[in-house]
Amino acid sequence: MKRICVFCGSSPGARPEYLEAANRLGRLLASKNIGLVYGGGNVGIMGQIARTVQEANGEIIGVIPRALAEKEVAFTELSDLRVVVSMHQRKAMMVDLSDGFIALPGGLGTIEEFFEVLTWSQLSIHTKPCGLLNVCHYYDKLMAFLDHTVTEQFIEPEHRATVMIDEDPEVLLQKFEVYQAPRVDKAKWALRLAGNYRV
Repeated sequence: MKRICVFCGSSPGARPEYLEAANRLGRLLASKNIGLVYGGGNVGIMGQIARTVQEANGEIIGVIPRALAEKEVAFTELSDLRVVVSMHQRKAMMVDLSDGFIALPGGLGTIEEFFEVLTWSQLSIHTKPCGLLNVCHYYDKLMAFLDHTVTEQFIEPEHRATVMIDEDPEVLLQKFEVYQAPRVDKAKWALRLAGNYRV
């Protein structure tokens, strides 16, 4: 993998373990010569992982909408900071630049970004791995909800299985290295879209 996109909070969160996880992941990416693609901010967990990669002389690409950059939250010291027009353009560019996606703890923006790339995976728009770094069990309830969506027949089990999760960033990256996207049964999808198929 050449680059990993990391979605994460613009807040440091309530636990010191969240920032430490950003440090661990940042050092790991740099040690493996995997570039960091992220939201371009200098605050919270976002700023922490960027500073860690920068200190380790790793590659960083920040992508931030102009409106946020003008609020002085951009990491202006980055050698590659790309200022875009909109949040939509930001997400599209981050996906294009990246070979996989990891979500550290974060709020609505982090969750929205992760689920968008996960949806694109489900639709076979891309075949890149998507994972959650489950620091202090932050994503346990989210995973339980995803299991519930399978039970209620809104998500296929094979698509639920594409969400990789681990509390150790090195183990998560190992899972990325062997990831294979599920094959889409186009006939099954056609029936489902027509309302004639149930799991």
